[in-house]
Amino acid sequence: MKKTICKVDYDTEASELIGKKTCGTFGDPAGYEECLYKTEGGKFFLYGVGGEASLYPTETIKRMSPEKAKEWQEAK
Repeated sequence: MKKTICKVDYDTEASELIGKKTCGTFGDPAGYEECLYKTEGGKFFLYGVGGEASLYPTETIKRMSPEKAKEWQEAK
């Protein structure tokens, strides 16, 4: 997925995957997956996708500060 936010391009195919978290099981309408990425320019973003009743009913990209990215990685 590719999205431009504040004139910065965030692209899952052109960025480094840092980590992945899954909530629920495949087919669960409330289940979702979050993937943390880092762009070539050092910017972090979270890609989310999930079922219709999840936090990510549609594919979403959200930019993240380095501090928030570190918190996300450390969270269980």
